[in-house]
Amino acid sequence: MDEETPRVELTPRAAELLCRLRTEHGPLMFHQSGGCCDGSAPMCYPDGEFRTGGSDVLLAELAVEGVPEPVTFWMSRSQYEAWSHTRLIVDVVPGRGSGFSLEAPEGVRFLTRSRVVDA
Repeated sequence: MDEETPRVELTPRAAELLCRLRTEHGPLMFHQSGGCCDGSAPMCYPDGEFRTGGSDVLLAELAVEGVPEPVTFWMSRSQYEAWSHTRLIVDVVPGRGSGFSLEAPEGVRFLTRSRVVDA
């Protein structure tokens, strides 16, 4: 993947929801799990609430209009190895996701779509 291809991007709906969540919860982060707690959905937390470490990869620092600081996007290293050939697109869909993710009370959930990119 070339350096100009973003590893992670947001749909307009996802960016709008992040702006609202930032107003309510402060700085934010995502962590895409490898199957626990809601499949492999991206989970949104207050920044620093989910502990990351050597088994995680920082894929992106997402700029969101109306949000003063970037929203970081982390993924477990093992899952990254399987998805390293893709660009991830974070979207919002109706339905309830995990109770751990900040959007759960909104009646929507974040969802990751992916596109294969050239190596």
